[in-house]
Amino acid sequence: MPQTHAIYAHPGEDLLSAVLQQFDVHDDHLFNITRTFLREMWDGLESYGHDMAMIPTFVRSTPDGSEKGTFLALDLGGTNLRVCEVNLHGDKTFSLRQQKYKVSDALKTGEAATLFDYLADSVDAFLTDSGSPTCALPPSLNPRDLTEASDPVDAHGSYIPLGLTFSFPVEQTALDSGKLLTWTKGFAAKNAIGNDVVKLLQDAFDRKHMHVRCVALVNDTVGALLSRAYTSGGCILGAIFGTGTNGAYVEDLANISKLRRQEEVKEGGLMVVNTEWGGFNNSRSALPSTPYDNKVDRESINPGKQGFEKFISGMYLGEIARNVIVSLIDAAPKSLLFAGHSSKQLNKQWGVDTAVLSEVEEAWEGIGRFAPKDGGSTGVNGTEAETKTNKGIDSSRQPSVQQKLERIRDVIVKRMELPPDSVSLDDADIVRKICTHIAWRAARLSACAVAAVLVQTGRAHLTRGDGETKNTATLVDEGRRIGVGVDGSLVEHYPYFEKKLRTSLRVLVGDDVEHRVDIGLAKDGSGVGAALCALVACRQNTAKKYHTVSEHEVANGLPQSRGPEISTSLDPLVRT
Repeated sequence: MPQTHAIYAHPGEDLLSAVLQQFDVHDDHLFNITRTFLREMWDGLESYGHDMAMIPTFVRSTPDGSEKGTFLALDLGGTNLRVCEVNLHGDKTFSLRQQKYKVSDALKTGEAATLFDYLADSVDAFLTDSGSPTCALPPSLNPRDLTEASDPVDAHGSYIPLGLTFSFPVEQTALDSGKLLTWTKGFAAKNAIGNDVVKLLQDAFDRKHMHVRCVALVNDTVGALLSRAYTSGGCILGAIFGTGTNGAYVEDLANISKLRRQEEVKEGGLMVVNTEWGGFNNSRSALPSTPYDNKVDRESINPGKQGFEKFISGMYLGEIARNVIVSLIDAAPKSLLFAGHSSKQLNKQWGVDTAVLSEVEEAWEGIGRFAPKDGGSTGVNGTEAETKTNKGIDSSRQPSVQQKLERIRDVIVKRMELPPDSVSLDDADIVRKICTHIAWRAARLSACAVAAVLVQTGRAHLTRGDGETKNTATLVDEGRRIGVGVDGSLVEHYPYFEKKLRTSLRVLVGDDVEHRVDIGLAKDGSGVGAALCALVACRQNTAKKYHTVSEHEVANGLPQSRGPEISTSLDPLVRT
């Protein structure tokens, strides 16, 4: 197997092919990974403490697009901190006002109290800049008439409801409570793990005497699911393919065995589960690991964790490619790239962003900023026969291919900061193949996650059975649309990522099921999803308080006041 840093050439061995073949995931391997994925899902549903945590979210309702109201949303993810004001119009549309704030490395790795104080300061700045907060509960949810309410802030209706999108593994115990399990995406703030993140944020609001109440905690994947449901009328899976990766889906409560003692299970029905699938197969017993992946993991901030994420997410794909490129530069006895030249950017960890891979593929496909002025595409979508990389091939290439490689060479020179005369068209072709193989592998592995959810929810069977698959009955929703909401820079911007994912999904679950899977972008899932969760929380809290007041009136022989005609949830989760 080729070494990571220096590849030693042997007569007759095609070293480039040997390297690239390590990133191929054959169909048999896809099925094995998907079955392993299902087994880890079952383990996580049965008990706590697994890498694939399968966290109950206590979200038991989905929107239908008729909901109205204006709410704050705070979104802390891998790249940006956002404060949003979301206005739900009630007609499957919404409007959004937002502001982004930078989270420095010092905040990411400092004290938790300092980080959450910064979150509160950002919300305060957002409200101050807006002149006056416009966030308000809909009249049917306004609790200002609940004079018997025990919470003086709630009783006067003077707080602003906020939903927190917290894109990190959390063990959720209620809609507004959850303990941080571990940091990911480069965060490592001290004294946060094991603590309730809603309380940490609310304490920060209270220290600053802000009339803001964090009423709902939502993962960005749950937000993607709810947002897509709001704008499309139905969704069973929300998935993030961006800086990190994760999925949340609708599960039968009866299958969440670790909740067996809780009231929700006795009531029956369905609940959204946050899979935390970024931690799938941390042992790497099934994942197609290479020396380049091992190096990325070893040098990461969380070695041995988030195994699946490190194969498919935007945070890591560029670093994997950089490791491959450097190994080819260092190949002995003769370099295979750039005549042995490297650069400060290539020699630096994280020096190659995944956006560079995306730009390389755009240059090859003739899309994005490389699209022809007439709007057509010169791309081949990865299907054109691979060209040879022997010396002297430049003169034998067709002009169209040569033009593509010239565009790629320009990208390499600019983004990798290499001298122009050190990058040949052969080098451009090699880099293009590296990018294509790494992205294809990411898309194929992503399809395994989607397929596993379809099988687990009874909407698909694997086309190759092995006797272990539990879902052998008639398919749920057979012949009907299967809604999947997605978000993240990879699925939104990387060339043909969804098409590549679908190609592998078709292999796993068959043409009919794949054709019915309606994958749509969740329009700002982390913002709108948090707002929808805040609405759910306000409805539930208001209903609970009216119930408390009613019991008080009955117990004391008082005339019963008529509360607002509201439901304790949005539309019940159903298999549609």
